[in-house]
Amino acid sequence: MTAPSSISALWFLPTFGDGRYLGSSEQARAADFPYLRQIALASESLGYEGVLIPTGRSCEDSWLIASALAPLTERLRFLVAVRPGVLSPTLAARMTATLDRLSGGRVLINVVSGGDPEENRGDGLFWTHPERYRATEEFLTVYKRVLAGERVSFSGEFIRVEDARSAFPTVQKPIPPLYFGGSSEAAHDVASRTIDKYLSWGEPPNEVAAKFDDIRRRAEKAGREVTLGVRLHVIVRETNDAAWAAANRLIERLDDATIASAQTILARMDSVGQKRMSELHGGRRDKLEISPNLWAGVGLVRGGAGTALVGDPDTLAERIDEYRRIGADTFILSGYPHLEEAYRVAELLLPRLPLTNRTAAPETLVNTGPFGEILSGGRATPASARG
Repeated sequence: MTAPSSISALWFLPTFGDGRYLGSSEQARAADFPYLRQIALASESLGYEGVLIPTGRSCEDSWLIASALAPLTERLRFLVAVRPGVLSPTLAARMTATLDRLSGGRVLINVVSGGDPEENRGDGLFWTHPERYRATEEFLTVYKRVLAGERVSFSGEFIRVEDARSAFPTVQKPIPPLYFGGSSEAAHDVASRTIDKYLSWGEPPNEVAAKFDDIRRRAEKAGREVTLGVRLHVIVRETNDAAWAAANRLIERLDDATIASAQTILARMDSVGQKRMSELHGGRRDKLEISPNLWAGVGLVRGGAGTALVGDPDTLAERIDEYRRIGADTFILSGYPHLEEAYRVAELLLPRLPLTNRTAAPETLVNTGPFGEILSGGRATPASARG
């Protein structure tokens, strides 16, 4: 295995709400469009390659949010979810082609097979865990072929279509990249045979390495290559002490009852990945640093990605490089609140990473005057504005 020489960094759009304290309404922010627009525009200007838009009944619809933001941005890519069993593969293919065309080829697809069984039933999805992954492979067989311009007739255990097709091609060829996450045997089987990029939540590097190795072995057996990525929160400050203080502040409004309630909800899920996340902390506050600078405090009340890298910029650059050295070439990052932390991570951490698409830092001036003017010795205007 050769480690990738460079990495991509994406940010996160909190379409379920945001705030300064986990599990608290204090200083919470609604996921309204003006706020999401601010985060998207900041993400693009700061050099993130794209944004992950989550899915689920607690979130605004990812497709509509991406459609609304695409005309306001130029380079930013949108990682949106398709959910086998909730969408038909043919409808999903048409939606993907349309959004890819409207955005000028900036769509990434997140294939979501798991989730909360209770929520799934509310969406009319009653498949068991093994059934969901068998259905996902059938879904992707039809979806990928239709997206690639084929006319498809298919009859499987879960999916049946006759002469399925799409009139409009995608901008990205042969189709937009497919992302996928999952920690079960069934998930790894599907990932290795069907998708382009496998994502792991932020477990300790040795545990992520074991998953990556398994994906590689299965993909090689299938005659394929799958690239790899990690989904993490980040709490970066100028010093380690300041970063850990910020992490502690993030959960200082949490009480035991709120943690217990959240853990009860998460325990009902049949997701192997969610079980692994919950086992990192066991619902306890006293042993949250589960690996050097890897903190499980977010997972006390948040489902899905529940870990954060905590520390100063140089330390976190090294921690991210540990994941790069085991094969990760993509990092989907986030932090609370997401607007301010997009700036903080971009200013402190991204310059220390080997980014594939590095954005040149804009020329800036240091304001040392009491009324907004630059005092003697400073340039009056940036070079780009001078004749």
